[in-house]
Amino acid sequence: MRRELVDGVLAYGHWGRPMLVFPSEQGRPSDFEDNGMLGAISDLVEAGRVKVYCVPSNDRESWSNRSIPLEERARRHTGYEQWIVEKVVNAIDEDCAGADDIITFGCSLGAYHAANFALKRADLFPLAIGLSGNYDPSAWHGWGERGEAAYFNNPLDYVPHLHGDHLDWLRGRLSVLLVCGQGQWEDTTGSLESTKRLAAALTGVGIRHELDLWGRDVPHDWLSWRAQLAHHLGRFV
Repeated sequence: MRRELVDGVLAYGHWGRPMLVFPSEQGRPSDFEDNGMLGAISDLVEAGRVKVYCVPSNDRESWSNRSIPLEERARRHTGYEQWIVEKVVNAIDEDCAGADDIITFGCSLGAYHAANFALKRADLFPLAIGLSGNYDPSAWHGWGERGEAAYFNNPLDYVPHLHGDHLDWLRGRLSVLLVCGQGQWEDTTGSLESTKRLAAALTGVGIRHELDLWGRDVPHDWLSWRAQLAHHLGRFV
């Protein structure tokens, strides 16, 4: 069932809508399976409703590298972005015989990637699902002057300023699902507040989205994310 698609990208499933999975901070492609996320949606995979593609992270070289300023972290992220858009998407397209409706998905830092990629490339990724995300890279122990690279990779910076024909197109093309618990670690990671802020920014510019806040007994943890993904994914595949 599990196979390597390209450059360490793991693929699961035989048919269905493609879902591109970003790992949590500095995570591995196998984390999705190893932490029970694949098992939580196994019925959808086995029924041919979704194909799952799990990519490696580049966080150690970019966003998680506290030895370099925020702007340089953002610049290094652009190489990862190019790899996803040019190589991984092409491989998914070949594997699916056409893939212009890829879902992006992630938990924690992976949720940031899911949202940021979809907001910037909704032509490829018209649906983003983010669980317990912090969507503001400047809050991740960022330092130094912030330039264009940091701005255009921070949804909480650029979303409020979207306008014109591009915004009109996004309103018709993109959907974003933001899910977060209100339990342990959702506050200390900044995820709860950041999720609310991104939802408010999307509301402000009229981009279609849902905000689903779970209870105070729901922590920032794989147990929560398994339940949240299983609860929501069936609507979209």
